[in-house]
Amino acid sequence: MEVPLFIQCVFEFLGTLILVVLGCGVVACVSLRKSKGESAGWIVVTLAWGLAVMCGVLIAGPYSGAHLNPAVTLGLAAAGKFPWTYVIPFIVAQILGGMLGAMLVYVFYKDHFDATEDAESKLGVFSTIPAIRNHSRNLISEIIGTFVLVLVILFIGDEGNSSQVGLGSIGALPVALLVVAIGMSLGGTTGYAINPARDLGPRIAHALLPIKGKGSSQWSYSWIPIVGPLLGGVIAALLYCAIKAMM
Repeated sequence: MEVPLFIQCVFEFLGTLILVVLGCGVVACVSLRKSKGESAGWIVVTLAWGLAVMCGVLIAGPYSGAHLNPAVTLGLAAAGKFPWTYVIPFIVAQILGGMLGAMLVYVFYKDHFDATEDAESKLGVFSTIPAIRNHSRNLISEIIGTFVLVLVILFIGDEGNSSQVGLGSIGALPVALLVVAIGMSLGGTTGYAINPARDLGPRIAHALLPIKGKGSSQWSYSWIPIVGPLLGGVIAALLYCAIKAMM
């Protein structure tokens, strides 16, 4: 039975919300002062982000295909595996889920936000910040990281067992391991947004929330974790289609 578009969007919203609650939550846990997990390190962050994606996929997979990422949605549409008319509703649902998820992280860690003086550490809970600010190279990093994500998803799901193509069609565990691998291997430059909803939604939340001493939301950088992943997803889709056309 075909799931109505509205219901699919509801599950994209819920799946992305859970992804961000757990993903931004681990960044808060390791970054904010007086947290039990303070200074736990990059390995903890990458593992938890992978598990966060897995949880989102488990929720949304049976109903929407669990894109949970505008770059995945756009890439699948470009590859002819997803209707273009669904692209905007999916992306809106994903961004809104990211916003609310980030707001819940703030509520959860409110005392620790108050105890943390460094404004950039607070922003880092919500959105990515490059290790070395070089916009052209930061953009390339996001393009390559998302290219790997979407290309692997397309090939793993090539003989998909589900009529709904997305992260959910290739299973939650492979997706989790893929995200962990990208984070460990390609995350050191920009913090591997590889997902505009994961960055833009929480960045909007950061701008709106009354966070003590929060500082700038760094909007001058914000276009990179949007444009980079979208370009990476489309490039992966075009390469996938070109390879399939030769077979």
